Amino acid sequence: MSARASDRRILALAIPALGALAAEPLYLLVDIAVVGHLGKEALAGLAVGAALLGNTVWLMSFLAYGTTGRASRLYGANRRAEAVDAGVQATWLGAVLGIALLVIFQILAEPLVQLIAGNHPETQAAALGWLRIALFGLPLVTIVLAGLGWLRGVQELRKPLVFLIIANIVSAGLAPLFVYGLSMGLNGSAVANVIGQAIAAALFLRALLRERASLRPHRVGITVQLGSARDLGLRTIAMQGVFLSATSIASRLGPEQVAAHLIAIQLWYFLALTLDAFAIAGQALIGELLGAGEVEAARATAMRLCQLGAMVGAVFGVIILAGWRIIPRLFTSDADVLHALNTPWGWFAAMQPFGGVVFAIDGILIGAGDTAGMRNFTLVAVLVGYVPLMLGTVYFGFGLNGLWAGLTAFVLIRFVLGGLRTYRGHWAVAGATT
Repeated sequence: MSARASDRRILALAIPALGALAAEPLYLLVDIAVVGHLGKEALAGLAVGAALLGNTVWLMSFLAYGTTGRASRLYGANRRAEAVDAGVQATWLGAVLGIALLVIFQILAEPLVQLIAGNHPETQAAALGWLRIALFGLPLVTIVLAGLGWLRGVQELRKPLVFLIIANIVSAGLAPLFVYGLSMGLNGSAVANVIGQAIAAALFLRALLRERASLRPHRVGITVQLGSARDLGLRTIAMQGVFLSATSIASRLGPEQVAAHLIAIQLWYFLALTLDAFAIAGQALIGELLGAGEVEAARATAMRLCQLGAMVGAVFGVIILAGWRIIPRLFTSDADVLHALNTPWGWFAAMQPFGGVVFAIDGILIGAGDTAGMRNFTLVAVLVGYVPLMLGTVYFGFGLNGLWAGLTAFVLIRFVLGGLRTYRGHWAVAGATT
C-alpha cells in the first residue's frame, strides 16, 4: 500500500466530496417541494429558469476542476502559499466572469425564456421573474466554484461540505417563509436561493482570507486559469450537447418515450454523483503525488482509482438490473412509460462499470493537468460514437434503442481512449506545474 495512496485515504477525500456534490441536488428537491404547492405554472417556470441557470453554472465548472489540478500539484510540492494563490486568481476570474454573465443574461433573459418555454405565456412570465432574481447569484456561485477548487487542491474537503450544508439549510429554511409567509410566490424561492449563495460565497472568501495570502490579481495566474477554461469548457459544451440533444430527440419520439428517457437519465445523473466523488479524490491525490515527484505512486494510485470506479460501477449495474421491475415503479405507474423503460434500462445498466472507470480517468487527467488530452478524446467520443447513432435515431427511426446506444458508445469510446492514455502514463510528469 506504500506504493500508492491507500483506499482509506481515497475514501477520506471521496466521502466529503460526495456530500458537497449532493448538497445542491438535495436543496433543489426541497425547492421543488416548496414551489410545487404553488401550482403547475410555478413549477414549470422553476424548471425553465433552473435549466437556463444550471447549464450556465455547469459551463463555469472549470473554475473548480482546473484550480484543483493546479493547486494540488503546488500543495504536493510543499508550496501551499502558491496553491492558495491559484485559488485567489480563480476567485478574481470567477467574480469577473460572474458579473459579466449576470449582465449578459439580464439582457437576454426574455428571449432565452421564450425559446425554452415555448408558447406558454404563464410559464414564460413565471420563469422570467424567477430568473431575473436568481441571476444575481451568478457572481456568488462562481466564487464558490473557485473556492471548491483550491480547497480540494489542498485536501481540505470537509470545509466545502460544511459551508454548503450551512448555506443550503439557510436557503431551504427561508424558501417557505418567502414563498408563503411573505406571499412572494415563486420569486421568493429565487430570493432565498441568492441569500444561500451569498452565505456560501462569504464562507469561502473567509477561508481564503484566513490563509493570509496576497489578494492581488496577476496576469500569469489568470492566464493559466483561462487555459483550463478553454480545454474544460470545450469538453463541458460537448457533454452538454450530448445530454441536451438526447432529451430533445427523445421528446420527438412521443410522451411515453421522453418520460422513460427522463427517468433513466435522471437516475444516471444521480449515480454520477458517487462516481464523480472518486474523480475529485483523484484530482487532489494525483496532483499532490506528481507535485511531490512521486510518479510511480501517482501511476499506481491512478490504476487503483480505475479499479474502484469499475467496482462501484459494477455494483450499480447489478442493482439496476436486479431492480428492473421495481425501481421504475418508484417514479411512475403508467403502463406505457414502464414498457418504454425496458428499452433504455439495459443500456443504462451496461454502461455503469465503464462509466465508473471514465469518471476516475477524468479525475486522474485533471489532477495531472492533462486537460487538453481529455478534451480531445471527449470530442472524438461525441463525433464518432454519439452523433452517428443520434442521426440514425432522427432519420432512420432507431428510437430509444439508437439514442441510448449512442450514449453508451459515447461512454465506451471515452473508456477506451482515456484508458489507453492513462495506461501509457504520459500524463505522469513530476513537478509543481504541468
